[in-house]
Amino acid sequence: MSTRPARSGVTARVLDVLGAFTASAPALALSDIARRSGLPLTTAHRLVGELTAGRALERGEDGRYRIGLRLWEIAHLAPASSGLRETAMPFLEDLHEVTRHNVQLAVLDQDDPAEVVYVERLSTRDAVSIVSRSGSRLPSTATAVGLALLAHATPDDVERVLARPLRRFTPYTVCEPDGVRALLARARASGFVVSDRQIEAVSLSVAAPVRGGDGPVVAALSVVVPADGTNPHTWVPAVRAAARGISRALGHPAAGSGSGTGTS
Repeated sequence: MSTRPARSGVTARVLDVLGAFTASAPALALSDIARRSGLPLTTAHRLVGELTAGRALERGEDGRYRIGLRLWEIAHLAPASSGLRETAMPFLEDLHEVTRHNVQLAVLDQDDPAEVVYVERLSTRDAVSIVSRSGSRLPSTATAVGLALLAHATPDDVERVLARPLRRFTPYTVCEPDGVRALLARARASGFVVSDRQIEAVSLSVAAPVRGGDGPVVAALSVVVPADGTNPHTWVPAVRAAARGISRALGHPAAGSGSGTGTS
């Protein structure tokens, strides 16, 4: 669960309404929006009406509301969704063509480093199913992209994340703080991460960090493959090459050349 600063005012209530929608609940009745946002039904009704009139929300024939096209268009103006995505797309497409598996690009939520936000996902019909999609969130401690990003976060941010209860998705999810710290240390040493069946028992992911022009890690990319019969280290060179390519395109002068054995 995210922990965010307390807010007040109309803007905060609007954000609470929009925040009621998630990847697992993309369509909500008015009563659901009120309950999930913690707002009185009358307040939710007024705000939902205004958001629908402004095309930030859309009301379907079933009476439920969904995020509207206007909000989607505005969201794509965010730097993580525009400049970064546009720069990364040729490399993501090349990696997808080579692997024929799910390829993802994600950034760390700067306000809540316990979560990553997926900026892009490329997939094929016969690729292993995954829960992430463009715009969705997952814990940074249980995903390969998240671990690759958190490994380069500040120590204070890491400890803030590890101070919370860590959600278990599968029997393989690492939920002990010391276990996560070990994964982060290995990610820093090797330059890549393997997250083995931590989110879904049928898949594993291989990720590498992407650096911006002045050096810091600004994103991470991953390939998600079936867990059965897969040696994840066979995908490491392609993933790291794509990450270095994006880093160079973003202006990083010496996009990483580290080595190592990785995490699992």
